[in-house]
Amino acid sequence: MQTRNLLPLLVIQALLCGAISAQTSTADPSALRAAATPSSDQTWWKHAVVYEIYPRSFQDSNGDGIGDLNGITQRLDYLQKLGIDAIWISPMYPSPQVDFGYDISDYENVDPKYGSLADFDRLMAEAKKRNIRIMLDMVLNHTSDKHRWFIESASSRTNPKHDWYVWNDGVPGTGKNAHQGPHGSVVPPNNWISGFGGSAWEWNPTVKQFYYHQFYKQQPDLNWRNPEVEKAMFGSMQFWLDRGVAGFRLDAITDLFEDPKLHNNPETGGINAQGDPNLADTYTNNLPEVHDTIRRMRAMVAKYPGNRVLIGETYLPNTAELDKWYGGTAKDELQLPMDMIVGFSNRLSASNFRKRIEEVETQVHGSQPLLVFDNHDNGRSWERYGDGVHNEQIAKLIAAMLFTTHSTALMYYGEELGMVTSVPTRVEDVKDPIGITGWPKEKGRDGERTPMQWDGATDAGFSTASSTWLPVASNYKTVNVQAESGDPNSLLNWHKELIHLRRDLPALHEGGMVMLDRTNSNVLSYVRTAPAGAKAVVVMLNMSAQPQTLSLDLAEAGLKGKRVKTILTDESSLKGLSALTNVTLPPFSSWVGSVE
Repeated sequence: MQTRNLLPLLVIQALLCGAISAQTSTADPSALRAAATPSSDQTWWKHAVVYEIYPRSFQDSNGDGIGDLNGITQRLDYLQKLGIDAIWISPMYPSPQVDFGYDISDYENVDPKYGSLADFDRLMAEAKKRNIRIMLDMVLNHTSDKHRWFIESASSRTNPKHDWYVWNDGVPGTGKNAHQGPHGSVVPPNNWISGFGGSAWEWNPTVKQFYYHQFYKQQPDLNWRNPEVEKAMFGSMQFWLDRGVAGFRLDAITDLFEDPKLHNNPETGGINAQGDPNLADTYTNNLPEVHDTIRRMRAMVAKYPGNRVLIGETYLPNTAELDKWYGGTAKDELQLPMDMIVGFSNRLSASNFRKRIEEVETQVHGSQPLLVFDNHDNGRSWERYGDGVHNEQIAKLIAAMLFTTHSTALMYYGEELGMVTSVPTRVEDVKDPIGITGWPKEKGRDGERTPMQWDGATDAGFSTASSTWLPVASNYKTVNVQAESGDPNSLLNWHKELIHLRRDLPALHEGGMVMLDRTNSNVLSYVRTAPAGAKAVVVMLNMSAQPQTLSLDLAEAGLKGKRVKTILTDESSLKGLSALTNVTLPPFSSWVGSVE
């Protein structure tokens, strides 16, 4: 049975008496009190640093220019020293690689480009020796059109697997996208468009029907209204759970269901990079039926020992919708839906971060937040938040937020180095199909998927091949693991220090959280309250290009202490800080200290 540490009486009194004022927070006072209370729950994923690896780009072990599983195994010591608790590996299953692995043709094997099941088992064993868990990307919304299920489904209307995908006869019509059906000319049944351009309906001449594909036409959507589909997909998840994986990141999980009546999605005006009308996703995304499926999935995973975890790719409009993906008060759906509202706001704003972080702290019924600022589908945070001059300092601010707030932390390979988004300059160089179809407005996702930068040697130590699947970023000679390891002020060492502080300091590991100086639009400040016998930790992050002078009143968090001691800062002028009165923070500076 797990117990909770109680906050010191002063903290509770401060909260009850309104030190956290209703004028500066819209959160319910009881939710604020809960957020401020330390917890003794040691469930591993509640304290984890999860590291996404795009396997094509992490380490090539056999000289073919493509990363692989044995390459990941070779680099486990690096990940252990960094302080990583779990690795999320983007799809490594057999695939035609139209969408670089997100078009899966076999869910229960390894693509030969990446190795074998024996290589995977060896990776699992070596990671376990280093206390690193392995998580897999599970793509449940769609398969490859080369998957045997779809080949059968597309062979005949009477095939037992025909109803495993979303098929439709179309509606009478002529012109673009028209085809000759059994009873005359037909067009797609509605205006739904693919996320990667064109109609989301593709004609199959064998069965004379359209099939639905939310993404590429080579990625037909599964029909999750068919119980056989759920049974088969859960079976594939069990295949990997039986092999010992710690859980799954669920790709495009909000897209599992579509409106059975096929209503048109509302037009929102204008056209996208592919030249298609912009549409709302009212009838193709985040439909209520998906939650029943997730509850059954959670129950299935819960039968396995070791606190296996489900992480969701959940781009949602607000925190209220995010809470539904936890299961609300029941907490019986995803343990960790990704909070993209914080990390992908793309606006370095203390006010915005304060509001969004406090929302997820107080509006998800005490569930564990999961913050993420980088992934394989978006330009790197280096550019999204950087101003072109202070990017490294801003990257340190982002890292400080990621690792000192009360959240599980998800990071992307190379984030710890300050890897940049290397956008192709010619359409001839683009590998990502969405960049080919959308050029020049949409240049694709190659830029955030370039090879990991290990050292200043050829191909940045990623490969011995004469050419790699994507070129290494041009700054690899100075931005790499080897160079930054030797620089105590590097972004890499900043990440290492933060991650180890998060593990070692009780306040950062299991403390509660209270926002300070709530009307400050330039500086984000907060306290991580500590369990009994430990010291509280204060964090100050100047998100402006000007020095900011401020005074913090720790009584707002119910703390008596007046003196502080610097634990970590990137500014020498702040290292001797001993009090929080009239503190001047240099531009884009970060400071972390203990309350003495």
